[in-house]
Amino acid sequence: MPAKTPLYRVRRGFVVLGVVMVCAVAGYKLLTGKDWLEAAYMVVITVSSVGFSESTSVGPVMQIYFIIVILLGMSAAGYTLGGFFQMMTEGEIDRALGLRRASREIKQLKDHTILCGFGRTGHVLAEQLDEQKQKFVVVDKSADLIADAQELGYLIVVGDATQEETLIAAGVENAKNVVTVLSDDADSVFIALTARNINKNLHIIARAEKKSSQTKLIQAGADRVVLPATIGAHRIAAMLLRPTTVELFELVMDRAELDIQVAEIAVDPESPLVGLTPRTANARQKHGLMIVAVRQAAGKMLFNPDEDLQFAAGDMLIVIGNPSDVAGFRDQQSD
Repeated sequence: MPAKTPLYRVRRGFVVLGVVMVCAVAGYKLLTGKDWLEAAYMVVITVSSVGFSESTSVGPVMQIYFIIVILLGMSAAGYTLGGFFQMMTEGEIDRALGLRRASREIKQLKDHTILCGFGRTGHVLAEQLDEQKQKFVVVDKSADLIADAQELGYLIVVGDATQEETLIAAGVENAKNVVTVLSDDADSVFIALTARNINKNLHIIARAEKKSSQTKLIQAGADRVVLPATIGAHRIAAMLLRPTTVELFELVMDRAELDIQVAEIAVDPESPLVGLTPRTANARQKHGLMIVAVRQAAGKMLFNPDEDLQFAAGDMLIVIGNPSDVAGFRDQQSD
């Protein structure tokens, strides 16, 4: 059932007014035998309250008929105009125009992330993506949550993310990632399945409330499944057993007090890093960065890599350091 927004009220008012006008024209023609043009003319001047030039020329039956037409027509028109003015006062017109602009921008996106759900988790995730200047689209069927996302300047799609047309509107065919952070595991399964059927190359990350849903999500097409309850339990255990280590990681991840960033540097085939080693790349000497791990193209993760390990195309370097130093090192590789 659609929300009773001012825009919905205006649409419904136009429908009701249109039905009243059509029925009134048909009724007038049936009662008087006049042609369609004259019938339409008489109904329009009646509903618009312009009136007849001679009221006594109308018989009792037609008077009763036009009283009903006037009441129905003016009620429908008043309802529609009320919704229109409500749209103006509540900013609904601006939001509608914003949705249209967002739709045009989404059609031009490529390699973006589709974020399904803008609850507490989705809100934090959107902040992180926006902070890192990543392209993303927020999808949610809640008008209130979508309004919040729109006010923050995010690209949005209003609709049910389990529906194919909604994902297509969010640009799933050209997207790189789909993330579902909905609280309903069944919805996440549908989203993973639908998105995977549309785009085989997507990287899909799904949140799951129940551990039993993990297998279903993987079978549906998710690449990674996140269990908030399990992660929370592991983190609490780490706080009890390794509090100093947890504190360090929190400082690194939050960057609230420590100006440090953990970043990934991709080794593309044309990258000058191909053939270099942690020693010859001068990441530490020139940029003050530590290469803490290398995920090789074959998928193997090497922590604290050997100084003489040669980088190859497809490798991913995990570095830690000052954000400006990370940016400088990344820019140097793209020169």
